[in-house]
Amino acid sequence: MSAPEPHTKPRAPREARALHKGQQTRAVILDAALGLASQVGLEGLSIGALADVAGMSKSGVFAHFGSREELQIAVVREYHERFEQEVFHPALKAPRGLPRLRALFALWMARTSVEIDSGCIYISGAVEFDDRPGPVRDALVATVETWMSAMRRTISAARDEGHLRPDTDTEQLLFEVHGLILALHYEARFLRKPHSFERAKAGFEGLIAHCQTAAV
Repeated sequence: MSAPEPHTKPRAPREARALHKGQQTRAVILDAALGLASQVGLEGLSIGALADVAGMSKSGVFAHFGSREELQIAVVREYHERFEQEVFHPALKAPRGLPRLRALFALWMARTSVEIDSGCIYISGAVEFDDRPGPVRDALVATVETWMSAMRRTISAARDEGHLRPDTDTEQLLFEVHGLILALHYEARFLRKPHSFERAKAGFEGLIAHCQTAAV
């Protein structure tokens, strides 16, 4: 006779409510941490500073993030998740190929426009951790590489669909598109130059025109 299959004991209502409340509290802390990091950078994050911003005790924040490093990594991952929700997932609604590539760049620019005042965790984090090995840098690199991989696949798909020439260098086009966003952020946020977004869009269309097939 076979043994009865194990079963998971359902959570008690009080335990489930406590878990849900804990998740809500963590989400509130992460939201406050993202806002703080956009102003002072990942290096400016601390349990104490975040507790002040979130209106909590240090022990309350520490209960959700046991160290400053853990907090920084959580902020990087939360930023990436929001970036995907605002840029990558909406772009998937566009047809495969060049329309999707255009949608990705347009949404990326829209995200950048919001960050003119708040700052970009990818960019500020790269400046802070470019020469500092460790888990925070690893988390930053992993999220940026994930995004670059999505862009790379989209460019390759545009070439496979016949929208871009067969000899299009995917890595070169990715490098130049990424460069446009970095230049846009620098010119619009740091130099406060007018028409930066128009120039970025014109630069993107110039790149596409150079690679585009006559059939599109």
